[in-house]
Amino acid sequence: MAQLELRQINKSFGVASVIQDVDLHVADGEFCVFVGPSGCGKSTLLRLIAGLEESTSGTISIGGNDVTGLQPAKRGIAMVFQSYALYPHMSVAENMGFGLKMARLPKERIGEKVKESARILQIEHLLARKPKDLSGGQRQRVAIGRAIVREPSLFLFDEPLSNLDAALRVEMRLELARIKQDLGTTFVYVTHDQVEAMTLADKIVVLRDGKIEQVGRPLDLYHRPANRFVAGFIGSPKMNFIEVSAAPMDSMSVNVELPAGHVCMPVAKRITSPTLTLGVRPEHMRIVDKRDAPLIGEVNFVERLGSETFVYVKTVMGTIMAKVDGTTTCARGELIGLAFADEALHLFAGDGSRISAP
Repeated sequence: MAQLELRQINKSFGVASVIQDVDLHVADGEFCVFVGPSGCGKSTLLRLIAGLEESTSGTISIGGNDVTGLQPAKRGIAMVFQSYALYPHMSVAENMGFGLKMARLPKERIGEKVKESARILQIEHLLARKPKDLSGGQRQRVAIGRAIVREPSLFLFDEPLSNLDAALRVEMRLELARIKQDLGTTFVYVTHDQVEAMTLADKIVVLRDGKIEQVGRPLDLYHRPANRFVAGFIGSPKMNFIEVSAAPMDSMSVNVELPAGHVCMPVAKRITSPTLTLGVRPEHMRIVDKRDAPLIGEVNFVERLGSETFVYVKTVMGTIMAKVDGTTTCARGELIGLAFADEALHLFAGDGSRISAP
């Protein structure tokens, strides 16, 4: 069993509190991804799990065992960093087996583990090479192989793909997903890239200022964000936010005013302020005839990406971005109408909490 349990974890550096009251359960075999903006505490939290930092308070359990006071080597974990940190004078096989050599495993056993890890990573043909003879993606595979040979109960990854170019990042995402499926081990993964989080994770943990904002499956966070921060962080391109006025129709719905009409939206709680924030994702926007549009605006900028086009439209309610089909024809300065499906809208209170009902 390799489930991970964090209970009331706090971490302070002097008077600065960087992790605050974190409670988290990661199930055995789950791929859990920490995301959040720079400085939110995701790497610090990973280092606390690894034992590279000491928590100020709280307990950390791995596989049902309290490891809070244990050294990293005794926690049954393996960590892969952003930096490959390979020994340049050693071959790939020697780099992968170095930790086992320090643990005084028999040479034959080290060779078996290295060959098996190389097979999983599909780098058997690279075992005799030196790091200088490898591409970035190959070096990252070696760093991952060095972790695999240890047969840990928990893998920790700290932004392992950030040094790779865009094409290699996509390739390595697929490799990591395959490796996770082959090994069936628990993964905890830190990234600032929410696309990585959405494509890799069984569970996403969104952090801000050392606190957990929301935990859930990728599509749950996409469709039902707990607050405006999560809504703006999850999804690419980012959600549009529009300041609107609203009036309650009854205890379960509100009437949201728009320049060319209104939208009736179900709510989960009674509103206390007439000023709210309406959220709509660019992919849920569409260009329509101006006579039928709840919003009309002037095209400010057009990004043509081939299969899709991003259109930035200046309206009386601010600039709104629409993600539309790549064949869409519109030009800067053109006046167009925008519409959206009512069920794709999100409504947020002044404190950022979500008030619209699913």
